[in-house]
Amino acid sequence: MPDKQDVIFFENLRREDVALVGGKNSSLGEMVQQLGSVGIKVPIGFATTSGAFRRFIDENNLEAVIKSTLADFDSGKIDLHTAGQSIRAAIVGGDWPDEIEAAIKDAYRELSERAGQQNLSVAVRSSATAEDLPDASFAGQQETFLNVVGEDDLLTACRKCYASLFTDRAITYRNVKGFDHMQVALSVGVQQMVRSDIGGSGVMFSIDTESGFDKVVLINAAWGLGENVVQGAVTPDEFQVYKPFLDRKGVCPIIEKRLGAKEIKMIYSGQGDDKPVRNVPTSRSERSQYVLTDDEVLDLARQAATIEKHYGLAMDMEWAKDGKTGELFIVQARPETVKSRLSTGLLKSYKVGDHGPVVATGLSVGEQISTGRVCLIEDVADIDRFVDGSVLVTSTTDPDWVPVMKRASAIVTDHGGRTSHAAIVSRELGVPAIVGCGDATHVLHDQQEVTVCCAEGDEGFVYDGIAEFSVEELDLDHVPQTQTKVMLNLANPATSSRWWQLPSDGIGLARMEFVISNTIRVHPLALIHFDQIQDESVREEIETLTRGYSSKPDFFVDRLATGLSRLAAVAHPNPMILRMSDFKTNEYADLLGGRQFEPLEENPMIGWRGASRYYDPAYSDGFRLECRAVRKLREELGFDNVRLMIPFCRTPEEADRVLEVMKDEGLERGKNGLQIYVMCEVPSNVILAEEFAKRFDGFSIGSNDLTQLTLGIDRDSDKLAPIFDERHAAVVWMIQTVIKTAHECGRKVGLCGQAPSNYPEFARVLVDAGIDTVSVTPDSFLKVKAQVAAAEKQRDGKTIT
Repeated sequence: MPDKQDVIFFENLRREDVALVGGKNSSLGEMVQQLGSVGIKVPIGFATTSGAFRRFIDENNLEAVIKSTLADFDSGKIDLHTAGQSIRAAIVGGDWPDEIEAAIKDAYRELSERAGQQNLSVAVRSSATAEDLPDASFAGQQETFLNVVGEDDLLTACRKCYASLFTDRAITYRNVKGFDHMQVALSVGVQQMVRSDIGGSGVMFSIDTESGFDKVVLINAAWGLGENVVQGAVTPDEFQVYKPFLDRKGVCPIIEKRLGAKEIKMIYSGQGDDKPVRNVPTSRSERSQYVLTDDEVLDLARQAATIEKHYGLAMDMEWAKDGKTGELFIVQARPETVKSRLSTGLLKSYKVGDHGPVVATGLSVGEQISTGRVCLIEDVADIDRFVDGSVLVTSTTDPDWVPVMKRASAIVTDHGGRTSHAAIVSRELGVPAIVGCGDATHVLHDQQEVTVCCAEGDEGFVYDGIAEFSVEELDLDHVPQTQTKVMLNLANPATSSRWWQLPSDGIGLARMEFVISNTIRVHPLALIHFDQIQDESVREEIETLTRGYSSKPDFFVDRLATGLSRLAAVAHPNPMILRMSDFKTNEYADLLGGRQFEPLEENPMIGWRGASRYYDPAYSDGFRLECRAVRKLREELGFDNVRLMIPFCRTPEEADRVLEVMKDEGLERGKNGLQIYVMCEVPSNVILAEEFAKRFDGFSIGSNDLTQLTLGIDRDSDKLAPIFDERHAAVVWMIQTVIKTAHECGRKVGLCGQAPSNYPEFARVLVDAGIDTVSVTPDSFLKVKAQVAAAEKQRDGKTIT
């Protein structure tokens, strides 16, 4: 066994050994010791100690060099680049003390023997004693060297790791965080290479990196070695997995799959090449397929959940897939240092108002909005010309960019995913960023005024010009308790997770048509009868959208189920009431291929919509696809908290026909706990409430349509807008009547219309009427909750007297 003062194998390390081997290596030792027996695979390896580093510094008389050089920098005699370069050169030029050199060589030989190979290919990683701390990530501060082979190359790589403790970005970061340069030591981790050069690799977090939603695992994946994902040099595949269902048998809780461009991959260089690794372009086949199978995604997610549970906090991990064996390895694990540390008592909500045209799009990082003038910098050598407060636009970033990133109002990059360097650092700095735009450096120009908007979901938008926007702070520390359940109206899966902290009682209205129009974009009948599509441009667009699916209807079912699952995940274990599609014919016609299947109607608002479509032979095949998506959502993805709601159901006989179609598709009321509600938005729903109660588990009042049809007012009419009022006595009578009748029949009633969101005081009318649930927009939730609490207090006070 090598001298433990200089070298320690991972299995002899614990997480408490940060001072001895740094955060990265102590964490690897913790996983090898404690988690290997529960399926966490970590490549074998060893670490040099902080004592070995300090002896190297002492015996080469480097402390004086470092101190004097940093003093010259602090006094302004030399610039940062000169200071860092001088220190690094002195360290790389140092000689190994004999006993440390022997210890490293002996350990390397033993590692090679364990692996059954001579001169084992290893990854050589830096591990500082002040990294991966709860309040300082030091992400990417020090160097990593891959595919290092042979004792001499290993010793050189170890010296370069030591030197990287004084890169420009590391010096700057320690100055910002207040760390004494001479108190930080560096350990080197030497780890068997996973053959991910012919496999894949990436990064994963045990929480959602944007919203902090703690019930999902976020996984990024790209072909080849993992440095490209970390550095943001590629746009990776992205997966989200719902953690609470990982142990459920027979379910596959992958709630998001996004295919990345994966433009390049890092592989081993050939013999005789000066560098051991190089980047090459990926093939068309590699770009068009996912790096991981569903089973591998779930395997990684389970490992992430296991690691998180063991450490007791949210984790940031790197993984690698061996292309020879297919095995999945965890190669790093550290605490997540941004979202998990934010206060949960205050929630900021950003809204964009009037804005200019979209000039670039990518993945949003953070949920903020920022404006400014573009400062386009393509090479880190030119960062001195960055203007404070500008929007930094560049191809990609690495730690050398940190000095200007913290001075930017926003960051926009061509490449990268949510786990890239640009994304991680922007989160830590609290600066909004849009990564993976693809063409930002081509379509944006210096001095251009832009708005960077990350407040509209997964997709971030760069708008031309300075847009209007607002910021609202929601205090979650003083939310009153209510007997009446207050739920949310949500439609957009991409923005749903930002509201996970609201103490709602579930989702009272999830609009299926939003997912269809924004995620699927194709008329369901155009997918079923694709061979009948006559417009060639429409055919080409549908072919592009459905690429990778052998069956076009399967595209509809899969994408709809996955999109809805992100909503259901935020609500779970509380219910989500999902309204089946409620497009009008003109809106259906606007979907790709829709005009060929939709009639022209003079008044679509009261035409062929809702239930009347579902059993009609002209559309029932499309409705069956919706049913199959819901069945997949409940049974395959596991979200049995989803309840269904039938809109615009005019008669009990119509209800019977719809329920029969649903039963035929495996959605039978009462089976597997399935509840089916009816929208109460047509006067006949009130007049015949007893009959509807025999067929449905509950009513959900759509106050907009009910007002429209009770007062005989087109809700879209500008002329009649002044008298369109959900608070009108006739409408209130309708609401009171259906609640009374439903309760007499043992059925619950909610209201999911806009009235309480627009008029929070309207909640008093509903509470007095005995409503069971009120569903409102997220931004009005706290106001309505307060109104409901006050109304209940007043009601109960009256009852007592």
